[in-house]
Amino acid sequence: MSNTLTIVAGFRAEPGQEERLRQELNAMIEPSLAEEGCLGYQPYADPERPDRMIIVEEWADDAALVHHFSLPHFKHVAQVLEEILAEPFTLRRLTDVPA
Repeated sequence: MSNTLTIVAGFRAEPGQEERLRQELNAMIEPSLAEEGCLGYQPYADPERPDRMIIVEEWADDAALVHHFSLPHFKHVAQVLEEILAEPFTLRRLTDVPA
């Protein structure tokens, strides 16, 4: 059984901040994928609601995610998100279902 951790983070931009949200989340892909323990990191846009995006992330374990939260690129985007989001982002932590 795998102990990988899947994260689904949801975001809603303030009016006029939709493109900046896309840019900031896309800028997180490369440095996040370079982290040890990051197995996947992909933003998605809602084609019906341009103010909404999600990121689906997969981490080897909780320790890898905790480390991610401590890194400069994450701290930078967290600060930017405080300025451009209409509401706090949501974070769902998912694990594999035992067979």
